[in-house]
Amino acid sequence: MRRKIPSLQALACFDAAARHESYTRAAQELALTQGAVSRQITSLEEFVGVVLFRRTRHGVALTERGAEYARQIAPRLQGLERDTQDIMSSQGSGGSIHLAAVPTFATRWLIPRLPHLKTLHPDITVHIETRTRPFMFAETPFDAALFAGTPEQVSQWAGTRAQRLLAEEVVPVCRPELLGGQTSLSAEAIAQLPLLQQSTRPGAWRQWFDAVGVEAPLALAGPRFELFSMTAAAAAHGLGLALVPRLLIESELARGELVVACDRLLKGERAYYLVTSERSEERPVVKIFMDWLATSLALPMQV
Repeated sequence: MRRKIPSLQALACFDAAARHESYTRAAQELALTQGAVSRQITSLEEFVGVVLFRRTRHGVALTERGAEYARQIAPRLQGLERDTQDIMSSQGSGGSIHLAAVPTFATRWLIPRLPHLKTLHPDITVHIETRTRPFMFAETPFDAALFAGTPEQVSQWAGTRAQRLLAEEVVPVCRPELLGGQTSLSAEAIAQLPLLQQSTRPGAWRQWFDAVGVEAPLALAGPRFELFSMTAAAAAHGLGLALVPRLLIESELARGELVVACDRLLKGERAYYLVTSERSEERPVVKIFMDWLATSLALPMQV
């Protein structure tokens, strides 16, 4: 049966014109004439039987139905382009894997270890995009996700399987000079120093001080940063003490840019997981990645 799908050329012209709300700029992007873009969109409107653009004093604007159609086809065109790039770039049997990942874990822990994967499997390409919340795998191009959360949060992610990778052990760290020549600081001393706050975990310092049994009136005070990478960078530049997972600051600790100010850890329920769907696990490249990730947990990071 013949599929009722418009031509890709017409869809590409519509997508570009919808993003720019301009036939002229769409033509420039696609290296076509304005007339060619206009004809393609006219043919698309005739095909779907809906007016997608209306004329304005300044050019064209999407109709309500046109805007809805543009939102629907844009991710599909991007997915088709991505799939095409994957097959064009594949030189062997490895293939590619698309990962969703919490940003700091991806940049601080995973990416420094990817050269090892590349050495073992040079034909595998890993694509990474940022996601911090659960999503429906069927509605995305992702094969797997690196997720940070509690067991309860992971168990509620419908239609998935989760492999626990690493527990989250949070430690107070600072620039070496803040220790004042000492090897470590007491919790009481830390309570008197500038504290750097994580905006996604506003109560972290208070939890740490409660765990060590120390009064800290300033536990909630101090500048706030959204990402752990920002908080770690602020600490490395001497702005104060940061409370961050040790596994996310391996590089700074190894280079001596940060030191653990106190060896009292804060262990919570949160951990890092590899989450997959049953569909994605059927792909050989995903199985290879999962096996490599399991064995790489003990690998040291390349500093």
